[in-house]
Amino acid sequence: MPVAIEGAVCASFCGAGALMAYGVRGRSATLFAPSVYRGPSSRRSLALTFDDGPSESTPQLLEVLSSQDVPATFFQCGANVRRLPEVAREVVRRGHEIGNHSDTHPRFYFRRPAFIRDELDRAQATIAATTGLSPALYRSPFGIRWPGMRAAQQRLHLLGVMWTVIGRDWKLDTAAIVHRVLPQAGNGAIICLHDGRQLETRPQVAATIEAVRRLIPALKDQGYRFETVSQLICPTN
Repeated sequence: MPVAIEGAVCASFCGAGALMAYGVRGRSATLFAPSVYRGPSSRRSLALTFDDGPSESTPQLLEVLSSQDVPATFFQCGANVRRLPEVAREVVRRGHEIGNHSDTHPRFYFRRPAFIRDELDRAQATIAATTGLSPALYRSPFGIRWPGMRAAQQRLHLLGVMWTVIGRDWKLDTAAIVHRVLPQAGNGAIICLHDGRQLETRPQVAATIEAVRRLIPALKDQGYRFETVSQLICPTN
């Protein structure tokens, strides 16, 4: 193969690979499904979001949010909702928003469309039957989008939600979480934290809860207002 042609082929493959990688994990990507990662930058508002719940620690987090009069959006796994239905209902009773986070928190790499559809369908049905609310938002486990996800989301009328900043709170201590989140918070930011650890029973999320306890007053001091994701991306005023 002539060098020029060989180089063109290589560039084509590399370009396709980069596009695929961006479509799968890029926070602003919409290649495989409709998705947002932030709200309008014109408003001094942001959203706290929590993935992988509900867990045995979610009630403690709810108390922190309640004490600060802060709403949040909880992306819940169907399997965890079935395990802790009363906790899922308490999230709704406290005025928070619930989103779909799949049923069993799988990695969607190389999964068939039927598998993706089933994961979203089962989580949606479980959340609706347990809480009485049908989610309008979806966050994919590990932020992975894949072919077949667009159809699965459209079937359930779900908008995908990524994040502006992720706290990496599954491995960082409280101080490191706060240090990571505060500088990246801005108008319209969607902050991703976790009140569970995939499908673990009694996960250790104490660092997250304490980080939230510190972050809320610090962000309020900077003039930010807290909203659910739906309020953030579709403001009424």
